[in-house]
Amino acid sequence: MKEVLRKYIPEKSVDAVFELIRLNEVHLKIVNERITRHGDYRKDEKGYHQITVNANLNPYKFLITLIHEIAHLVAFKKYGSFIKPHGVEWKRTFQTIMTPFIHPEIFPPKLLPILARHFKNPTASSDTDQKLALALKQFDPPNEKNYVFELPLGSVFRIYNGRIFKKGNKKIKRYECVELSSGKIYLFNANAEVELLTN
Repeated sequence: MKEVLRKYIPEKSVDAVFELIRLNEVHLKIVNERITRHGDYRKDEKGYHQITVNANLNPYKFLITLIHEIAHLVAFKKYGSFIKPHGVEWKRTFQTIMTPFIHPEIFPPKLLPILARHFKNPTASSDTDQKLALALKQFDPPNEKNYVFELPLGSVFRIYNGRIFKKGNKKIKRYECVELSSGKIYLFNANAEVELLTN
């Protein structure tokens, strides 16, 4: 398991992550990219604690995602299964487990203040924190994708399944975007990654 972890997370975090996996009896599956999520946790029908994480994440995003999912498991064990998935109990648990990893031996120094700010009140996804999402994106392999919030109003973009949209106005936290083929309006998270076609 340690050799597998070394391929996906920063070297200095491997031993501590391995211990978390062992102590919590996690069955870790590394899976192909899923557009809607970076990872998830569930207790399967046999009672195993299964965590899946997308294989395409950079080491820092992979580590944050894995700890995020372990925090679900630990919070449910400690507080019971009726707590809100991203409620106060999960936030406290995530902060407690993640804090020892926010260290210059694990994360680049320029990420540390952004992580420290994020973990004062962690969100349901690191992608909803625009500063953190942009900071983590610097460590992704080069690609043609942009976040929806980066695109100028009226930009035309394509999503993973080939559907094409035009960016509209922001409504609270999400953007109204028109699908060009149907004329229907869809709401996009600000940090959805898309391929810009024209602006």
